[in-house]
Amino acid sequence: MIVLLPWILRKWVLIYVFKYDIHSTASIGWAWVFPTKLKMGPGSRIDHGTVVKGLEEVVIEENASIGRLNWITGEPMGSKSFSSNIHRNPKLVLKRESAITNRHLIDCTDTVIIHEYAIVAGFRSQILTHSIDLQKSIQDCQSIEIGAYCFVGTGVIILGGSYLPDYSILGAGSLLNQQFEDKHFLYGGVPAKAIKKLDPNMEFFHRKKGYVS
Repeated sequence: MIVLLPWILRKWVLIYVFKYDIHSTASIGWAWVFPTKLKMGPGSRIDHGTVVKGLEEVVIEENASIGRLNWITGEPMGSKSFSSNIHRNPKLVLKRESAITNRHLIDCTDTVIIHEYAIVAGFRSQILTHSIDLQKSIQDCQSIEIGAYCFVGTGVIILGGSYLPDYSILGAGSLLNQQFEDKHFLYGGVPAKAIKKLDPNMEFFHRKKGYVS
């Protein structure tokens, strides 16, 4: 019933009943967004058809956005499936001016951080923090970070424990399963590897607005 309310009424319910911290200029479309804690900064938004459930916390900073029809889930704290990983945190953080576009699958069983001005572009990418530790035969998870000013191409898979450095591009269809360190690189392939050095003066790396028109 709450999801179907006009935004002005729904925002009131989310702030005063659910105790969410939502800026007056933030907005949520016709979307199922019910983490334990939600903080949305000025100009931030979540578009129609997106589902966010099972997360302890979602933070969307100034002018950051989540597009349409994304499926963002996590395994809540206290789950027996991850009892061996007491330090995990089912959390999604979008830093200012960052964006997730449309129709992606994001598993936040552990923390996913998308840094300033980074874009998860295209559609049908998978960000998966959890898997099975085959050696121990238990469910396990690791956090994922996408650095500032990164561009993540369409249809990629990013696995737990991965880190994409600032000012990097992850090519379409790639599998990222490790932590890279070198900035200003194009990474790509299955599994991803450094392909070529990028020009640090590219306009994308110096833009003042996250949205690319």
